[in-house]
Amino acid sequence: MKKIKLGILMDPIEAITIKKDSTFAMMLEAQARGWELHYILQSDMYVKEGVSYAKSQRVIVEDNAEQWFSYQGEQSELALHELDALLMRKDPPFNMEYIYSTYMLELAEQRGLLVVNRSDSIRSCNEKLFTAWFPEFTPETLVTADMQRIRDFHDEQERIVVKPLDGMGGAMIFQIQKGDANRNVILETITDYGRRTVMAQRFLPEYKQGDKRILIIDGEPFPHALARIPALGEGRANLAAGGSYKGVDLTDREFGICEKMAPVLREKGLMFVGLDVIGDYITEINVTSPTCIRELDTIYNVNIAGLLMDAIERKLLAH
Repeated sequence: MKKIKLGILMDPIEAITIKKDSTFAMMLEAQARGWELHYILQSDMYVKEGVSYAKSQRVIVEDNAEQWFSYQGEQSELALHELDALLMRKDPPFNMEYIYSTYMLELAEQRGLLVVNRSDSIRSCNEKLFTAWFPEFTPETLVTADMQRIRDFHDEQERIVVKPLDGMGGAMIFQIQKGDANRNVILETITDYGRRTVMAQRFLPEYKQGDKRILIIDGEPFPHALARIPALGEGRANLAAGGSYKGVDLTDREFGICEKMAPVLREKGLMFVGLDVIGDYITEINVTSPTCIRELDTIYNVNIAGLLMDAIERKLLAH
């Protein structure tokens, strides 16, 4: 097989923390296979005469916290479809700029570029709302901007979690207890007085045992999850909110969930997915830039990025 040219659309490489950056793990693995790494920022892309282009910078990476990357040669212009594959690893916010990027990538896909994850699917599969496609595996859930409807839902469930549909890292997640005197101000804030659609879910007390991140590579789950444990006094288990973590084996229930989801994920070209599970229930399906490769690799002495690169090679060979 010819040398693969891999584009990596990501946040600025100089600002990443390599010990926990999944994109960096992917770059290390691709480089170890002899692939060319083409580093691209969101602002580097453009469309001209119906063709998507980017200013690309060849990069070499090294697992060294002092100096983890160096540029090779000058930045050059290329049509995106001249690459073999591209990793879409730009972190949210999922704003209009993000959506414009997916349009540009979709044009390149039409000319043969393999984008991981597929651009129309990361655009249409909101990481919170996509759980509604699998209601048998989710806790009681309501998506609405109507504050009264959320109040009624809270009265039924007694304790709920409300969160924005476009957040990440635990930002703007609120618990509302039974009889909570702050209920109205929380709902006014998070819905912007009924102008912003949000998600409300039944509170799952099992979060204290860990909010599990399950990585699914081309429909196949890695058999161990990263259980993120909330810090003392913290209502969120996200690592970005100060949580700790440990590795745990997937349960039969979790393997069953992944098996049921796999055909949908494959059909949508979602090759690398981070499933969030609390207790027996899915709470989010992360498709934009799922993380936790580095932590799981360290705990289990494995190479999860290698599994993804294997899957990408299979797709390219079959293309």
